[in-house]
Amino acid sequence: MRDGLFRTFKTIGLVLTLGVSMNAYAGFLGLGGDSWKEEVLLHDGSKLIVRRSQSYGGRHEIGQPPPIKEHTIIFTLPGSNKTITWTSEYGDDLGRTNFNLLAVHVLNGTPYVVASPNLSMSYNKWGRPNPPYVFFKYDGKVWQRIQLSEFPAEFKTINVSLDIRGRQAENLVSLGFVSAEKIKELNHHTTIPEYQTIVRTPLDHWKPRPVYSGPKAPYSITPPNTTDSKN
Repeated sequence: MRDGLFRTFKTIGLVLTLGVSMNAYAGFLGLGGDSWKEEVLLHDGSKLIVRRSQSYGGRHEIGQPPPIKEHTIIFTLPGSNKTITWTSEYGDDLGRTNFNLLAVHVLNGTPYVVASPNLSMSYNKWGRPNPPYVFFKYDGKVWQRIQLSEFPAEFKTINVSLDIRGRQAENLVSLGFVSAEKIKELNHHTTIPEYQTIVRTPLDHWKPRPVYSGPKAPYSITPPNTTDSKN
């Protein structure tokens, strides 16, 4: 009987392992997608459960995994039964999703999202913001882009998992539920200031660089007038 139970558990373990492996392989090929839940710590100490999911596809080099095509978060607004959805959509001009999610916050029943443009083409598309964030506020019907000056000063933290590609995506999927403490641990390695906390002043390394126009031509020298004399 013990041998039978051992074989049963071994089979279950193999099935689960194959399930995770096949899910990762499908993601590599751009098939299907990944999803998991995160416990997001809000500014007042309360926590929000956010379901994150993403699909894969778009432009990429041969032999390289496809980029994230779309990324969606779904959560229930605290104190209500209203379900809110925000999606970073696929950009035909980018060949991938527009944004990387950085934070989800709520104040007085109003949700906000902080995202960063996904690579340089998206950065240019969204107006080259400095600090490099795009802010969104849910007005009760749709998400509206807002300026940094409209983003509540109470919000200071980056509170979602930042690395959600490749092996780290596999790790998040295998965890299924990622606690606020685990999110802090996963993001601990980040050394980029604007990904450690929400920065509110322009950063030097995001300022436009002066355009180099090359060396100036020397001043022209007018040759002296010469006259040919014939004797």
